[in-house]
Amino acid sequence: MATHAEGPDAVHALLTDGTTATIRAVRPDDRERVLEMYRRMSADNLRRRFFAASRRSAEHAAERVCTLSSPTDQALLALVGDKVIGVAEYHRIDSPDRPQLAEIGLTVADDWHGHGVGTLLLEHLAHTARAAGVTAFTAESLADNHLMLKVVADLGLRTTRRFEQGEVYSTIELQEDEQYLMAVDARGRTADVASLRPLLRPRSVAVIGAGRKETSVGRAVLTNLRRNGFNGVLYAVNPHAASIAGVPAFPTVAMLPETPELAVLAVPAHTLPDVAEQCGARGVRALVVVGAGLRNREATELLAACRRHGMRLVGPNCLGLANTDPAVRLDATFAAAAPRPGTAGVAVQSGGVGIALLGALSRLGIGVSSFVSLGDKYDVSGNDLLQWWECDGRTDLAVLHLESFGNPRAFSRTARRLARRMPVLTVDAGRSEAGRRAAASHTAALATPTMTRRALFRQAGIIPTTGLGELVETSALLHTQPLPAGPRVAIVSNAGGAAVLAADACAEAGLTVPELPATLAAELAATLPAGARVANPVDTTPAVTSIAFAQCLDRLAQHGAVDAVLAVLVPTALAAASGDNPVEALIHPAGSRSRPLLAALLDQAEPVRLLPASEGRSVPAYAEPAAAARALGHAVEYARWRAEPLGSIPALDRIDAPTAALLVDDFLQHTPEGGWADPRLCGALLDAYGIPQQPWAWANSPDAAAAAAERLGLPTALKAHWPGIVHKSVVGAVRLDLRSPAAVRAAYRDFTDRFGELMTGAVVQPMAERGVELVAGVTHDDVFGPLILFGLGGTATEVLADHAARLAPLTDQDVHALITAPRCSPLLFGQHGDGPVDLEGLEQLLHRLSRMACDLPQLAEADVNPVLARPGAVTALDVRIRLAPRTAEAPYLRRLRAR
Repeated sequence: MATHAEGPDAVHALLTDGTTATIRAVRPDDRERVLEMYRRMSADNLRRRFFAASRRSAEHAAERVCTLSSPTDQALLALVGDKVIGVAEYHRIDSPDRPQLAEIGLTVADDWHGHGVGTLLLEHLAHTARAAGVTAFTAESLADNHLMLKVVADLGLRTTRRFEQGEVYSTIELQEDEQYLMAVDARGRTADVASLRPLLRPRSVAVIGAGRKETSVGRAVLTNLRRNGFNGVLYAVNPHAASIAGVPAFPTVAMLPETPELAVLAVPAHTLPDVAEQCGARGVRALVVVGAGLRNREATELLAACRRHGMRLVGPNCLGLANTDPAVRLDATFAAAAPRPGTAGVAVQSGGVGIALLGALSRLGIGVSSFVSLGDKYDVSGNDLLQWWECDGRTDLAVLHLESFGNPRAFSRTARRLARRMPVLTVDAGRSEAGRRAAASHTAALATPTMTRRALFRQAGIIPTTGLGELVETSALLHTQPLPAGPRVAIVSNAGGAAVLAADACAEAGLTVPELPATLAAELAATLPAGARVANPVDTTPAVTSIAFAQCLDRLAQHGAVDAVLAVLVPTALAAASGDNPVEALIHPAGSRSRPLLAALLDQAEPVRLLPASEGRSVPAYAEPAAAARALGHAVEYARWRAEPLGSIPALDRIDAPTAALLVDDFLQHTPEGGWADPRLCGALLDAYGIPQQPWAWANSPDAAAAAAERLGLPTALKAHWPGIVHKSVVGAVRLDLRSPAAVRAAYRDFTDRFGELMTGAVVQPMAERGVELVAGVTHDDVFGPLILFGLGGTATEVLADHAARLAPLTDQDVHALITAPRCSPLLFGQHGDGPVDLEGLEQLLHRLSRMACDLPQLAEADVNPVLARPGAVTALDVRIRLAPRTAEAPYLRRLRAR
């Protein structure tokens, strides 16, 4: 059932109370609906909007916004259902000082003030205006129009005001900056959390499709809700029963005695759109769809019904959801066992993975605060859950298993903010080609390259693990112990061989096992039995008592020489004979332990368990030293990330983005399908972004090449060019160290003889000085956006694969991480005697590439290789750029996802 709210340009977004609004361009047939909104406005609000309380002004306004006569103007509507609740418009104005200026008008229906309608409309209007080249808005308001002035002030964009004779003139700069994005984040978080309350804190639930057979999925969900003590009102919908599992049942949603906030749909796929429509018509606020097998049409109609009626949707193809809050006690899953109450928030796409995680976290005693099986993720996503956990007051550990990302850049911002407060862990699923195929077939998700996904995790502070076991092992440590201040580990064991295994495991996990200071070693020797070795690892000998072992652990955990302590224990006949168990030392400390303590108990059956300490924190105990070391390695990396400054995107001079955009547009007008730019366009784009290049000239004949060589300086390099050439040196299209004009002419003729009409010309460059050859590049991922790569360059770049990557835009922290991550980084810092290269110049080059990638969405690929880095300069020697027709993304624009 289509409504006037829908249309090809319509998007849906959340208001501050969680209501779903539709935002779209105004159409001529909207006149009566717009006019009806104006008719309902009070005389005071009409005066504030139109500077007069005239109804005629409202009629003129409705006519104007519905029949815009100029392509330079735009008007947007906000609707809830078929009802217009707000209008925002801009009109380009002639201004010799600011040619890219537009005047705005904003109207919000009287009964929708305070719901965030005006701010949401202005966010979308600003996005539309930026795409049309508008750089600033002006707004004229009466001084007593406090609501309008507040909307402008709260928008987050840089604004200046001028007061004149009872009126306020505001100029709003449209450039997005961090302050604006933070304001958008805050508004989005408020709206998102409000929209999720009917899902995770419902006061009433209906299970639609709860069968009389105990083996039905709907019956299992209903049984779990009832058995686990849901604190709200519970109903079943089944036309063939008056009650199911002790819960009253009704034939249809319409016949329920009250409107449930949440409905769980366990009905056949072909009936889902109709059942969702019935739920929406009744006023249900949220749906969980556990069924699978929807065809495209059914999927589209299901989501359309949810958007039309403002319902949030979990699924389809999911296990359900749960909230263990004692005030809620919601278990709307068909899992065999109820999740144990706790503090871990869990979101998964795979129901099987969800069951495994719920069981593991419950066995450990960590438990969960809330659990959502996202399934095919038509609507509610991992980003929504991160925002819920940020605000729920119960969660202190976020656990994710995601096979796809709908809006990675928005997800990254949310995760980065949350990870500053609590650990966020994930399984890095789909690392192999087979894994990516399985993820795509399971969730119809777009496969994502491993490098890109890991770049997102690193930048957002997400802890990536290689499997569920490693995720649970790391969760056990982070849940119970403080974060380590560094990578230095003290290993204490009652068996020398076990200590060696632990030391090797620590080294493989990126940890260090330093030798202990002499004074500390002496203290330990005085405590431990004769024959103990007190270097590091510390071998206590099998004769150690639990008291001595505890004293050793406590002293190490208090000393500044190490950052964490790993106890490795094996059962011994000596301990058994004396009845003294060294494991007691872990749970009965002799003193305070301010550093992380973890254990590897080699006779332990469970991969990991928590030892309840008599005082203070529980101690995670692992069956293998390698598992303990991996968990500690993740904790060290996470602590290091949290200790870093937030990072900022620096302002750059010598940027000519308008010229670059014109150059790209001109290329794509002549090559609509896109392609590789020739050297002249590549050089012009680097110039537009202030990226230094080795002097060069374009030549299309032997004489022109010789003249250019003399002008630029000999000796010379000559590089043949034709569209699409990839590896010039491999095909013999590069000649180096040409020392005379005659040699240049001969080289050019050789190229023409060998490459014939394929060659379109050649690049002439003076030979560069010696330096470190690097590569810096851009690749545009259709899901993640632009990715910046950096590493060892030259002809061996692909063979050695010494590269690091980060998603654009790059902060100063991202650039530092890029430069220091590759194995070749010591060459850049002068550790081999040549002195450090121009690090500031290298940072500038990466920032400028990042800016270019963000400014030009058509930049599909850029390969600056080699970049020559020397103590005095950083210079691009060669560049290849591929352009493709693509419109700019708006990753931070508030809108719900669409199929």
